[in-house]
Amino acid sequence: MTTDARTPAAARLHAFTDDALGEHDALALAALVRRGERSPGELAAAAACRAAAVAELNAVATASFADPVLPVRADGVFAGVPTFIKDNSDITGMPSNHGTTAFTAGPARGTDAYVREFLSTGAVVIGKSAMPEFGFNASAEPEHAAPTRNPWQPDRSAGGSSGGAAALVAAGVVPFAHGNDGGGSIRIPAASTGLVGLKPSRGRHADSKLARLLPLNIVSEGVLTRTVRDTAAFTAAIERSHPSRGLPPVGTVDGPPERPLRIGVLLESAAGPVTDPAVRESVRRVAELLSAHGHRVDELSLPFAEAVETAFLHYWALLAAVVSDTGKLADRHFDRSRLDGLTRGLRGKFYREIWRTPGALRTLARAHRAYEAELGGYDAVLTPTLGHTTPPLGHLAPTVPFDELLDRLRVYVGFTPLNNITGTPSISVPAGLAPAGVPLGVQFAGARGAERTLLQLAYLVEAELPFPRITATGS
Repeated sequence: MTTDARTPAAARLHAFTDDALGEHDALALAALVRRGERSPGELAAAAACRAAAVAELNAVATASFADPVLPVRADGVFAGVPTFIKDNSDITGMPSNHGTTAFTAGPARGTDAYVREFLSTGAVVIGKSAMPEFGFNASAEPEHAAPTRNPWQPDRSAGGSSGGAAALVAAGVVPFAHGNDGGGSIRIPAASTGLVGLKPSRGRHADSKLARLLPLNIVSEGVLTRTVRDTAAFTAAIERSHPSRGLPPVGTVDGPPERPLRIGVLLESAAGPVTDPAVRESVRRVAELLSAHGHRVDELSLPFAEAVETAFLHYWALLAAVVSDTGKLADRHFDRSRLDGLTRGLRGKFYREIWRTPGALRTLARAHRAYEAELGGYDAVLTPTLGHTTPPLGHLAPTVPFDELLDRLRVYVGFTPLNNITGTPSISVPAGLAPAGVPLGVQFAGARGAERTLLQLAYLVEAELPFPRITATGS
């Protein structure tokens, strides 16, 4: 693990302390609850105090500390453990503002199907986490509200769109938090803040209300955690709640691969070469680790045409246009003039290129065939999660001129959308610290249904290249 004396522990903004939560992960806290050594109330109270201690992170969209949402069942794998739901998923009695100030939501009248699955793990929801407007940006920097800050360096982005969730987990407010991912929105903030972030296969869980409305479902739900075992336990719990038809079972995953695997390594995205040497070094280090453990590692060239990236950008713009033009159907107080620069820019891009829509949808719908044909001979593919280290706040702000912002986003998140398009799983795991003192992440991607293999590889990296941590005494 690379360290950096230029980023002292005192510069980090975190809430780790000697209280009921300690530095435990979610499984350890659930075990304390089961043994009667801690109560859910104690844990929720400690999390509320921690959230107040790091309020400058701007990671909480809605707090329900005094009235937490109790779990569907009390015997779940994370029973009694406090957490947050992302601000774009409905839970009865709490607003879903989707990170925008274009409207102010009232309390939701029902709970989303996926959130019900989430609650079956036994988690106690104490609030909603912050996000960028409608999840369109890769940094949680709303135009009309304070940006979410990175606990490692508060002047940097925590990623997006699940940036609030990532900041809360990395800072120690809660051990895990809900996120969702339509183009990298779990994996991007995981890489930015030193967390584990799994985007599951399409069909692995119940679809959210939003996903069911999309012409092509690119959205996966999941969690951000500090340990691989928490992600593996959560995945197994969701599988028990929602057995997946047509997908191989994940089951219990508790360690590295037991057989040699064939791993491809990809260092370039459709947006061009990786811009940060530290990112290349992190991938190289993990590739060497895999080879040392007997896995075959082959370097690949980019197998996908720019047409796929172009189609995804058009689809992203289409979604912005739909949100912008139908907002009043969902809320009569919706004010399109309050939308941020990125949403407005994407809407304009869609209408300038509306003729692309049929072809873009066809390209996206067929992309899984090329993915399977080109990468089907590999058990997994190793890539950077991001094109460069997490940037300073402002670099991806929606106030940046649209064309410039779009170019910056293409370079930054060039590796993550492909698995949303193809419905295949991928996981971001920490891979040390960059010279700037912020976490680096690498990504393992696989064929549809390959979550078990990806989790095993994540365990290997965690064991051999211990993840950087913010702790009460420094990282």
